[in-house]
Amino acid sequence: MQDILVVVDMQKDFIDGSLGTPEARAILPKVREAIASFTGKVFYTRDTHGPDYLSTEEGRNLPVEHCRRGTPGWEIAAELEGLPCAGVIDKPTFGSLELAERLRREDREERVASVTLIGLCTDICVISNALLAKAALPEAEIAVKADCCAGVTPASHERALEAMRACQIVIR
Repeated sequence: MQDILVVVDMQKDFIDGSLGTPEARAILPKVREAIASFTGKVFYTRDTHGPDYLSTEEGRNLPVEHCRRGTPGWEIAAELEGLPCAGVIDKPTFGSLELAERLRREDREERVASVTLIGLCTDICVISNALLAKAALPEAEIAVKADCCAGVTPASHERALEAMRACQIVIR
């Protein structure tokens, strides 16, 4: 049995860049500690957009350039460099079907007991990927470490945690 930690979009643009928040900056030390102390496999997701972002469905609804491939804002936070990493999954939108498939592959290789998610933003990408993980591995425990996540606002963070709890995702 194996445990997996998914570090969602801990990128510069979400921490101190175009979409950064004080709450995102505040969780950085806790996220670092969670990764450093984790004994299973650690995967990272990275929000990834191209020059056409503003013409996409997401870009029309959130018209703020961010996480453009190859820019400093797209990079994982420097504070997380050198920590365990079994792979980085670039995702073009909130939830990653590639991550869900990777979790299924991991489960076929060695049964996955739990998947824990941490990162940004609780109310957009964390919840999207937690629900995909739950669908991909319905018999594994899917959990979110609340103190290692931040939402767009504190209120939306709390609402997302409640929605995940209602979907049998463990909130720690």
